[in-house]
Amino acid sequence: MSDLTAGSMKKTERFTRAHWLVEIASRAGLLFAILAVILYGSFASPAFFSTGNFVNVLTSMSIVGIVVVGMTFVLVVGGLADLSVPATIACGAILSLGLQPMIGPVPAFVVAIALAGVIGSLNGALVGYAGINPIIATLGVGTVGLGIVQAAVGGVIVYGTNPASAELVKGRLFGIPVVVIIFAVIAVIGHLILSRSYWGRWTTATGGNYSAARASAVPVRAVKAGAFVITGVAAGISGGLLGLTLQSARPLVGTGYEFSAITAVVVGGVSIMGGFGSVPRAIAGLVFVQLLTNVMVLEGVRTPVQGFVLGILIAGAVGMDAALRRRGGV
Repeated sequence: MSDLTAGSMKKTERFTRAHWLVEIASRAGLLFAILAVILYGSFASPAFFSTGNFVNVLTSMSIVGIVVVGMTFVLVVGGLADLSVPATIACGAILSLGLQPMIGPVPAFVVAIALAGVIGSLNGALVGYAGINPIIATLGVGTVGLGIVQAAVGGVIVYGTNPASAELVKGRLFGIPVVVIIFAVIAVIGHLILSRSYWGRWTTATGGNYSAARASAVPVRAVKAGAFVITGVAAGISGGLLGLTLQSARPLVGTGYEFSAITAVVVGGVSIMGGFGSVPRAIAGLVFVQLLTNVMVLEGVRTPVQGFVLGILIAGAVGMDAALRRRGGV
């Protein structure tokens, strides 16, 4: 056996071991972390296990979770992050409410999602085809989009005019909030696409090794662009549901959602460098982050401290990803 072949086998072995370590750390570690938060919350606050608290957590988690599904595609494909999410959510929320008097609630919701898809397509074109850095491209598109939304509504709050649509979104089906059901359906669809389809395999291959995927005839530019389209549509749906739930929307209504989504995805074990991750992992990270945040709110922890804790979680998850990649010889 040549030295080159032996070295290649050792490198492959280290790579496999790294993925095995990621598997154990992300699954077992997150499971124990979630159980620990639940256990602590049950002792720390009597309101933690109340029905009202869990409904609030599930509703909030579902709105963010829809974005998490889209953001998973962006990270797996090697797109770093989509920072236009706040503007896209604002567009979805404002249009789904502002267009109700003119075209009705359902068409308004559809138009809101369509515009979000256009924003995602613009991001995809700049990143996937023009080769612009994803952070710069999405931040620029988000800034422009938010400026257009602010100009359109004059910076004021837009209110809903169709109470029936709010009751539908805030209603329950078989005792489960409708928003949670919508999130579950989107999560299942996203998981099937990423794990069971050619597009999902192309997404993972593109994020894992862009040059090798292109040499294997994978449409890498379209795949990379498609991840941002998926995130744009997901953010539009999230924004529309948020607007209908609150029955009010302002240009800054989506602020912070991109950070929440990125935190959940990274904590869930999805590689920030691309090529590794899944929707269930990201949702597990979302559950942990949402429960932890809820416990801190019930405990009266100040917002800056909450941000500090979540920042530490992101730094730790990214550090672990980098360390495992180095050990795997990536």
